[in-house]
Amino acid sequence: MDRLECLESFVAVVESGQFSAAAERLGLGKSVISRRVSELEEYLGALLIQRTTRRLSLTDAGRTFYPRAIQLLEDLADAEQSVSSAQHALSGRIRLAAPLSFGLMHLAPALNSFMSKHPGVILDMDFNDSQVDLIQEGVDLALRIGQLEDSTMVALPLAPIRTILCASPGYLARYGTPETPEALTGHQCLCYSNLPEPQKWRFVDRKGVAHTVRVENRMLANNGQIILEAAASGHGICISPTFIAYRTILEGRLVPILADYELPTATAYAIYPNRRFIPQRVRILAEYFRELFGEQPYWDEGLV
Repeated sequence: MDRLECLESFVAVVESGQFSAAAERLGLGKSVISRRVSELEEYLGALLIQRTTRRLSLTDAGRTFYPRAIQLLEDLADAEQSVSSAQHALSGRIRLAAPLSFGLMHLAPALNSFMSKHPGVILDMDFNDSQVDLIQEGVDLALRIGQLEDSTMVALPLAPIRTILCASPGYLARYGTPETPEALTGHQCLCYSNLPEPQKWRFVDRKGVAHTVRVENRMLANNGQIILEAAASGHGICISPTFIAYRTILEGRLVPILADYELPTATAYAIYPNRRFIPQRVRILAEYFRELFGEQPYWDEGLV
């Protein structure tokens, strides 16, 4: 039994959904693919694929084994590529996870450029504000903003993430401009629900004194762009990352307020699982993001 061939056959069956399609994909006979999968199951002592006359489905063991099989094959391909003379011609799949707004506004155009430069790379993207389990979901690279809790991951700092307090000119004309953080208690505020305490807003004045204010919540949402659009439409005051707010502020639809007070900052990180061999294509993509954004990202120009 050749375990590598059996792994390739198993993965091909799962991805193709049929033994015949997997055989066509690998240029082999259907019986060869079936035999290889059976040999793998016998070797592992577990049924991986449930076969019926109508369809194939993974067993619990198969669902557990499948992402590991993919990883083994990809690691082997990357190891071969790392010592080949053509190592700069990147190829292979990258599964990428990132926050929705940041992904749409900043990663999408960056990834289009990366794909043009590396046509052999296949991108599998998940833009979602909820954090995914990199190991469980088979994610190669994730972009995360804020405090990192899992020390088992490898983290590469990409850029500082600054926030800004803002409201529309129309809202401020109707309700007035707050001069201190404490004055926010009389205003309608729009809050980001993914924070531990979305209605507690924190500021630091020029003397280093901290101010924590509990604001009245007019809107609670788990997406920053929804909050920003509500603010631009005159429905309240919001704290927004500059990577979301910068265009709206430059267009004059939103106005920064309480500029003498500092708001909390965070960091954007590229995260990948802590393993001995990080695929070259994943490492290069992470470095590409760091070079593109940097310590003074383009969205902060003119704002901070």
